[in-house]
Formats: sequence, structure tokens, C-alpha cells
Amino acid sequence: MREKLKALAELQKVDMEIGALRKSAEVYPKQIAELEKELAASREAVEAERARLLELERQKAALEQNIADEKEKVKKWESRLSEQRSTREYAALAREIDIAKKATAAQAEELSEVARQLAVQREALKAKEQEHSARGDQVGGKVAELKKKAAETEAEIRGIGERRTKAASAVDPALARRYETVRKKRMPALVPVLPPGTCQGCNMNLRPQLYNTLRSTLGTDVCPSCHRIIYASEALEGPAAK
Repeated sequence: MREKLKALAELQKVDMEIGALRKSAEVYPKQIAELEKELAASREAVEAERARLLELERQKAALEQNIADEKEKVKKWESRLSEQRSTREYAALAREIDIAKKATAAQAEELSEVARQLAVQREALKAKEQEHSARGDQVGGKVAELKKKAAETEAEIRGIGERRTKAASAVDPALARRYETVRKKRMPALVPVLPPGTCQGCNMNLRPQLYNTLRSTLGTDVCPSCHRIIYASEALEGPAAK
């Protein structure tokens, strides 16, 4: 029975090693996702600056068009001044021309301010693009490193998988089936019972009769509390049976 128990303990040792590796590998996808999220936020910041630039360019184009339209209108009105038949009509048209010129001047000042903002915005966009590019290089390097570590871990797990296949082949079939059933729910699935009869899986004390049976037979049973496979610690730690 001791050899069967040793074989199962060896299988569990391999499974615990695989489990630890898988646990450590869980962090890689999360870290990659965080880095990609950070890069996406940086990209959105660039797009926001670009949208601001496009809006200013739209405003500039609209002002330029308005100014051109107003100047053309003033030009036409000025050409018609000499055609006015009365002083009243002349004064009315002259007043419209004056209003249009003032509006054009105001729009010219606004255009000057928009042009200034455009220059500032172009620099802001350039800075954001450079920042995003640098961040992209950093993130790309970190992501590549994390993917490499993840691949190395998976390769290591596959290598251990070959050891597991060999270890599993040495386990008693009935014991292996019980182990697999427990392993799907909790690990470790195989735990010792230490004096005075405490299950090392759930720390519950066994009935004295069950503990004495484990010690006398050096076999296995199931913990009534956590349902793990249990054995008396001396079954593996004691001297080999003659």
C-alpha cells in the first residue's frame, strides 16, 4: 500500500507544480490587458487633440469664408453707392457698408485668435503624438516580454505534463479515479493526518476509530469533513515495511 501511496503523492507533487505555474501565468494576460488599456487611453488622448485641431481648422475656414463673403458684399454695395438717387438711400447703404466692415474687422480679430490657437494646438498635438509613440514603444516592449514569459511558462507546463503522464501511469487506477474526482474540486487532494488525528486539509479532528484504522493499515480513506483522500503521516514518513 505504501508504494501506491507514494505513487499518488508523486503525482500530486507534479500537479501542484503545474498548478503553481498556471497560477503564476495568470498574471500575464492581466498585465498585458492593463498595458493595452493604458496605450488605448494614450491613443484616445491623441485623437482628442486631433479633433480639437480639426475643429479649429473648421472655424478658421468658416471665418475666412465669411470674411471673403462680407468683403465681396461690401465691394458690391460700394459700387452701388453712386447709383443711389436720394440722400436717404445713400445714407442707408453707407450705414450697411459700415456695419459690414465692422463685422469683417471683428471676424478678422477672431480669425487672428483662432490662428494663434491653431499654432498652439498643432504643438500640443505634436507633443501628444510623440508621447504616444514613446509610450507605444515602451508598452510594445513590455507586452512582448510578458508574452515571452507566458510562452516559456506554457512550454514548462508542457514539459512537466510529460512527467505527469509518467507519474499517473504508476498510480493505482482506483486510487487515481478517486484522486481525479477530488482534484477537480480542491487541491491538495491527498493530505496526511497528524496526531492526534487532525486532517491537514481542513484541520478537523477525525474519529479516533478512523484515525487508528489509518495508522494500523497505512492505507487511505476519505475525510468526512473535506472529502480529501487522507492517510496516516507515518504511512509515508515511517520506515519501509519489511
